[in-house]
Amino acid sequence: MRVIFGLVLIVGVALAGFAVYVAQDRFAQYQRALANQNNAIIQTTDVYVVNTQLRYGQPLRPEDVVAIQWPAAHVPFGAFTSLEELFPEGPEELRTVLRVMERDEPILVSKVTAPGQDAGVASRLGAGMRAFALSVDVASGVSGFLRPGDRVDVYWTGSARGENVTRLIRSNVQIIAIDQIADEDRNNPTIARTITVEAPPEEIAALAHAQSSGRLTLALVGVGDETISETVEINQDQLLGIAAVEQEAGPRICTVRNRRGGEVVVTPVPCTN
Repeated sequence: MRVIFGLVLIVGVALAGFAVYVAQDRFAQYQRALANQNNAIIQTTDVYVVNTQLRYGQPLRPEDVVAIQWPAAHVPFGAFTSLEELFPEGPEELRTVLRVMERDEPILVSKVTAPGQDAGVASRLGAGMRAFALSVDVASGVSGFLRPGDRVDVYWTGSARGENVTRLIRSNVQIIAIDQIADEDRNNPTIARTITVEAPPEEIAALAHAQSSGRLTLALVGVGDETISETVEINQDQLLGIAAVEQEAGPRICTVRNRRGGEVVVTPVPCTN
C-alpha cells in the first residue's frame, strides 16, 4: 500500500513539474512576441482631417480641422500634414470646400480650393482646359438628369452635303456646372437651360461651330465607362432603311413629234449629237 502511495506521489510531482515547465516556456514565447512587436512599431505622421461635416462652398477654417496620427507609409495622395500647408496665408486667406467631407475624413487637395479662392467654375478647370456653355432643353438635356461631374456624348444634327445628318462630334465631355450650380453632390433633378463643359480650346471651337450651325443633343455616359465612341453618323435614308440604288445608263433614244390632225405621232430617229 505504501509502495502504491509512493508511486502515485512521484507521478503527481512529475506531472506538476512538467506543467510548470510548459507554462514557463509559453510565458517566454509571449515575452519574445511582445518584444518583437515593440521593435516593429509602425511609424506615423500627422494628417489633417475635418472634425465636422463640411459641404460644398463652405470656408475651411482652422477650428474645423484636427491632426490625427496616420501610418506614414500610407498617407493619402494630396493630404495635408501641417497647418502651414493647409493655411499658408493664415486665417485671412481661407480655402473653400469643393466636395462634401464627413467628420474625420482626410482633407485632400482635390476637395478644397487654393487659399483665397471661392468654389467657382474656374477653380475646377484642369491645366489647358476651358469652360464652355451649351444651351439645352428637356429633350437635349437628358430630361434634367444631368449633374456636375457627369460625362456626356455630344451629337450634332444639321445639313451636310445637301442632306440632313446626325453625327457624334465629341465623346466623354466632362460637365462642370448645370446653370449656375457646380456642386457635384447635388442630387435633385432639374431642367437645365445651359450646361458648362470642360474641354481643350480646339474642342471648344468645334462645339461653338456645331451649336451655331445645327442642333446639339446630349447622351449621358455611364459611371466608370471609359470607352471612347467611334465616329457615328446617320442620315434620313439610313434611318428609314432606304438603300441607294444606282440606275444604269441605258441607250440614248431620240424622237421627232409630228401632229397629224388631232393626233401626235412620235417617230424614233437617229441621234445626231
